[in-house]
Amino acid sequence: MCILWLPLLVALGLILLYRWYRQSQILENLTDKYVFITGCDSGFGNLLAKQLDKRGMKVLAACLTETGAENLKKETSSRLRTRILDISDSKSVSSAAEWVSSIVGNEGLWGLVNNAGFTTTFAPTEWQTKEDFSEVLNVNLLGTIDVTVHLLPLVRKARGRIVVVSSAYGRLAFVAGGYCPSKFGLEAFSDSLRREMRDFGVKVSIIEPGAFKTRACMVVDNYISNLNQMWEKLPAHIKESYGEDYLNQCIKALEALPAVASPKTYKVPDCMEHALTAVHPWTRYSPGWDCKLYYLPLSYLPTAITDYWLGQSSPKPASRTSVDEKK
Repeated sequence: MCILWLPLLVALGLILLYRWYRQSQILENLTDKYVFITGCDSGFGNLLAKQLDKRGMKVLAACLTETGAENLKKETSSRLRTRILDISDSKSVSSAAEWVSSIVGNEGLWGLVNNAGFTTTFAPTEWQTKEDFSEVLNVNLLGTIDVTVHLLPLVRKARGRIVVVSSAYGRLAFVAGGYCPSKFGLEAFSDSLRREMRDFGVKVSIIEPGAFKTRACMVVDNYISNLNQMWEKLPAHIKESYGEDYLNQCIKALEALPAVASPKTYKVPDCMEHALTAVHPWTRYSPGWDCKLYYLPLSYLPTAITDYWLGQSSPKPASRTSVDEKK
């Protein structure tokens, strides 16, 4: 029996060895290349800007605030340049694109890293308004598209790389509100863009992180505050249907977020760097064991199984409790 399995194990080993060798090949002479990164005030964008600066690359870091830009300058070399950018503002995006063009000139832009994004809260769909959804979609999805469209000619000129930061929630919709739709949208946008750009020599990679200890996973008090504000504005009949215990279950789930987030934040900028510098970058990167072992496998299961599994840990409304009691 072992003899029968031996050829398969050898073949599998050779395939893995080839994949490792192929992905370990890194481009040379990248120190003269420009990379533009959005969302560099903190988190993954901030870490990547510092990482590429240490590598010797020419980093153009876009920050939302002056404070974020100044703090980043203090921790990096004189090569790194900063720019204030609000990706939800088309005028700001257009101005930033002109700034990038004036710097890179005929050389073009080697790397565009669409990292900027945010969310305001995680709340049931019925508790939210169109404006709540729009606020997130305008940044995470439409803002990213706007930045990409403005800078695409420069990336094509350099036959460079585009890196888009999505999320594990871009593969498995587990929370309500605009966050998951925005990330699903980024997946679709990146897939179509990758196919369009193939013949131009431009490569597009998607980063799908799990939960990491960045600001997005640590500002739990803000999420809870917004959740409570939404609850207070709800009509009485909706409050009655969900019940106050549903609100408390949502709050407990948010409070648990920092505990499950990984402290190994370096894994995400490492994936970004590989996408920018590897001879053969991956189409998708899934940093974080929660993403690799939970979210992605769960997303491939039949829908009925996924729904059942996720439903076991979801908050339960008062109306369901009443129905169960009648049964």
